Amino acid sequence: MGVVHRDLKPENLLLASKLKGAAVKLADFGLAIEVEGEQQAWFGFAGTPGYLSPEVLRKDPYGKPVDLWACGVILYILLVGYPPFWDEDQHRLYQQIKAGAYDFPSPEWDTVTPEAKDLINKMLTINPSKRITAAEALKHPWISHRSTVASCMHRQETVDCLKKFNARRKLKGAILTTMLATRNFSGGKSGGNKKNDGVKESSESTNTTIEDEDTKVRKQEIIKVTEQLIEAISNGDFESYTKMCDPGMTAFEPEALGNLVEGLDFHRFYFENLWSRNSKPVHTTILNPHIHLMGDESACIAYIRITQYLDAGGIPRTAQSEETRVWHRRDGKWQIVHFHRSGAPSVLPH
Repeated sequence: MGVVHRDLKPENLLLASKLKGAAVKLADFGLAIEVEGEQQAWFGFAGTPGYLSPEVLRKDPYGKPVDLWACGVILYILLVGYPPFWDEDQHRLYQQIKAGAYDFPSPEWDTVTPEAKDLINKMLTINPSKRITAAEALKHPWISHRSTVASCMHRQETVDCLKKFNARRKLKGAILTTMLATRNFSGGKSGGNKKNDGVKESSESTNTTIEDEDTKVRKQEIIKVTEQLIEAISNGDFESYTKMCDPGMTAFEPEALGNLVEGLDFHRFYFENLWSRNSKPVHTTILNPHIHLMGDESACIAYIRITQYLDAGGIPRTAQSEETRVWHRRDGKWQIVHFHRSGAPSVLPH
């Protein structure tokens, strides 16, 4: 079993510390998929525009080579401070990528070694079957013989370009946020191009992660059923709650004192006893939901849950918990098979 990240870019590469030679950590596996060996299939249109491979843009079957293409884009950026493919118009950007239309312009590339350019060329090969693999890349002279092949010169121009590139990225991100906030709070018509509803829009065409419409709809479905489950909990509706839970559901929660709970009897106790004494209104909010789709029939959602309620003295209170729930679809219905909740024991059932 292997993993295809599908969203490799500089922002998702983190250093473990500020020390020289610190380990590089890979972040944000929200779009990652598991594949069997060298499996190639159409897994959906997902990634960040400037780092998408030609096969994804052509909607061809794809696999691990898409990550090698993205690595080629990243290496290009790290060497000179700007991307190999760039255009404010996303259609023209995609045409560049599908044609493999990049070069090594002077003067920035004059001092870059031929071996570095060769590795980039092998990573940015249009045909995925001819593209260099990760194992082959590690054996490339620029990496395996870096002490004698790779240049050790300090590239201040690249550092300056990277700073400008990052500043531009942040500025456009701020502009996009303002535009989205204005649009969301306008309360008016949605407007715009309907065919792009499945894409997280950005004026910076190379920096926003995108998902296909099917993925977006499926994630919204998981958020909706989670909200319905929370509503059943807030209303003390054990009957509705049980319909949304697998009979063998497992759970870790503070009330169980660190023990794994299986089945619904443990939860029934809180519904029957706590709600018989507490019928005051409860308001629940789900914050920052993150959904990971695991095939067509399973999904995992993680979020922060804010619960507002009145205590026994009628005083308003707020409780917060961090929750992860695993959903599985059986016969067309989503059911919880496992959940994990952290935080202090709550006054309300879960």
